[in-house]
Amino acid sequence: MSAFWQAVGFLTRFPVPKRAQTLEGWEGSPKFYPLVGLLLGAAIWLAGCLGGWLFGQVSLPLVAVVVVAFWVYATGALHLDGWMDLADGLGSQRSRERTLEIMKDSRVGAMGVVAAIVLILLKVAAVQQLAAAGALAAIAVIPAMARAALLAAIRFFPYIQQQGLGSRLRAGVTPAVLLVNGLLVAAASFGFADWRGVVVFVFALLAVWLFGSYITRRLGGFTGDVYGALIEGAETLALLALLALMTGRHL
Repeated sequence: MSAFWQAVGFLTRFPVPKRAQTLEGWEGSPKFYPLVGLLLGAAIWLAGCLGGWLFGQVSLPLVAVVVVAFWVYATGALHLDGWMDLADGLGSQRSRERTLEIMKDSRVGAMGVVAAIVLILLKVAAVQQLAAAGALAAIAVIPAMARAALLAAIRFFPYIQQQGLGSRLRAGVTPAVLLVNGLLVAAASFGFADWRGVVVFVFALLAVWLFGSYITRRLGGFTGDVYGALIEGAETLALLALLALMTGRHL
């Protein structure tokens, strides 16, 4: 169970046993990322239900803000930090080496701030519209979709730092792990959002593949920040795609 608690402790702020504060089970933790995503999604959905009970249907914008605020808190803003760092790096339009240096800088630049604001606004607006359409439960599977896509990125795209913690994750992402988690998330997508959830999941995987190909060409591979940005981007894209399908519009 060490690998499971490693995944929970790394991806969320949920309480974990003390052994999760060590590196025991780190290499095997990725296989639990989508499952942790489902647990996170369930918690986000419950936060939305609580917000709806407290504020009612007349205050859906407030409910959406509560949901996204809890979403950021529950992940410790870990992935949002990666999103901002990547935006700063790519937004600088500098060389590969300089881009990576900017991404490592602990300070956040204008591009990172703007990117974070836009992403949060998109999430809030999408959650509000899904709630208005009576499809708030569909958000429960969104975090799992993004983390399943992360598994594919870990498996198929290089990690820049050969000695970094991220470089040790690929060994735990075998074809069997990809298959089992893919089926798990596909089933959950169907359960929470019928056939449209499955379509969105496939769409998210394709989008992440394009993103990974671009990052590999631009930077030579992934970093921890890029992994975080991938999760944020995949979640937002999946929300928007699901909203388009739920409201009868075409992608």
